[in-house]
Amino acid sequence: MPDLLIELFSEEIPARMQAGAREALRQRVTDGLVEAGLTYGHARAYSTPRRLVLAVEGLSPRSPDLKEERKGPRVDAPEKALEGFLRSTGLTKDRLEARDDKKGRVWVAVIDKPGREAAAIVAEVLETTIRNFPWPKSMRWGAGSLRWVRPLHSILCLLTTEAGAEVVPLDIDGIRAGDTTRGHRFMAPEPFRVTGFEDCAVRLKRARVMLDQDERADQIWHDATNAAFALGLEVVEDKGLLTEVAGLVEWPVVLMGAIGEAFLDLPPEVLQTSMKEHQKFFSVRDPKTGRIVRFVTVANRETADNGETILKGNGKVLSARLSDAAFFWGNDLAVAKAGMEDWREALTHVTFHSALGSQADQIGRMAALAREIAPMVGADPDLAEQAAKVAKLDLASQMVYEFPELQGLMGRYYAAAAGLPSEVAEACALHYKPLGPSDEVPTAPVSVAVALADKIDRLTGFWAIDEKPTGSKDPFALRRAALGVIRLVLTNGLKVSLSELIQEARETSIQKWSTRKTAELTTQLLNDYSAATQTIAELRALRREEITHINDIWAGIEEAEE
Repeated sequence: MPDLLIELFSEEIPARMQAGAREALRQRVTDGLVEAGLTYGHARAYSTPRRLVLAVEGLSPRSPDLKEERKGPRVDAPEKALEGFLRSTGLTKDRLEARDDKKGRVWVAVIDKPGREAAAIVAEVLETTIRNFPWPKSMRWGAGSLRWVRPLHSILCLLTTEAGAEVVPLDIDGIRAGDTTRGHRFMAPEPFRVTGFEDCAVRLKRARVMLDQDERADQIWHDATNAAFALGLEVVEDKGLLTEVAGLVEWPVVLMGAIGEAFLDLPPEVLQTSMKEHQKFFSVRDPKTGRIVRFVTVANRETADNGETILKGNGKVLSARLSDAAFFWGNDLAVAKAGMEDWREALTHVTFHSALGSQADQIGRMAALAREIAPMVGADPDLAEQAAKVAKLDLASQMVYEFPELQGLMGRYYAAAAGLPSEVAEACALHYKPLGPSDEVPTAPVSVAVALADKIDRLTGFWAIDEKPTGSKDPFALRRAALGVIRLVLTNGLKVSLSELIQEARETSIQKWSTRKTAELTTQLLNDYSAATQTIAELRALRREEITHINDIWAGIEEAEE
């Protein structure tokens, strides 16, 4: 049984698109082969910045012969009906059979469909796949009509058996399939022929191309952690960045560089985020101090000076980026030490939602609600209100404007710089949490009060203006907020009534923005609570004895299910 090898060689494919492209290539080709009557043993797709590769093992050499029976009109039907049936089957009347049916005797066509060679089927399936490939963005080039993510240079398509390799005949907009590929753009650019997947993978590695994306990621992580360990340091783990960087290089060469002394006092989160977002660098941390002291970059080629020139250039760019971060940090600290009033004023001009006022209005609602929640969770009401008033002020800071993912984290630093209590600073960092099923849940009373206030205000407010999640759409992250409330209650063993919290949110703040009555709003929000969670099953999975204190939610879910 032959093995199939496909390589689509192009200009650089964006790293973020490679995983989806691999799966699309594998699924579309194998589904097409199976629909055409072929079977296969195993299929796996690979990608580098310049190629998509699919290896299919144990492909059947041809599709089976088939016999199809198609029932036609009655034998005494009008001649026109019989003529139409004959046209649809491509047969003549003498090849039809008359058979007894429950409605009388009818004509039956027996159509023989001979099997087809695998090469012909592969050519059809691959052309359809290429012409209809689901790239998020694609382009045309030259005078052709073909669209691809970047200009497609060549197609390699081989069927390999013990007798040898056969090129599948295929021509798409002048790109003729062959048995030739290329290695690394700079270190081994000359084309070479291959005879199958194993031969291709081995010869590509000799030509400085590591075909397997998982192997590239493992190699990067191994070399980076070894280089850090040799200096008594550790690489900050970031699986998303590792996957992205593995999609940027065909031959990973790990290099470690130093961060300028002038930037080492920046918060670790700032250094890490700046290097990741702008340069795709890994952060290297001193485990004794927790400071980010070095960086790891991954080059795409070996050089005679062992990467010295690359590191020198990257260091210059990094210094420019970190100079911006240091400038933002200095300006933000000055505002924080002055009491953050400039940010508070700025947020009065930032719209939270057109029907719910400004960001400053939302902060005011949060503060009022946090004060009411505080006694229920064992927090000091004054501290809870104070924390809620400053928790979101960092949204107006220059650093968060540049790096939105640092919201909350920077709030902790600014609150500390303003001389606020440690409980307040911690609540600034944690009030957005939990952000997902694996995220940490705040347990400090002040942080719990502010986190609950944030989520309850969001849920109550958007339900009040009838902006609820619909299907897969949830632009205001209300499902996440609802699940966050549940996890906060369960993790901290809180004995609170969500009905009372919703009523409090409505009566203390939301009533300014909605005319809906408290009882009506509370009933609808609790009854619709299943819509604010990902699935009813997620709540079903919680043991009933664990949620006796949120029976209101459970009753709403039961009603929704009925």
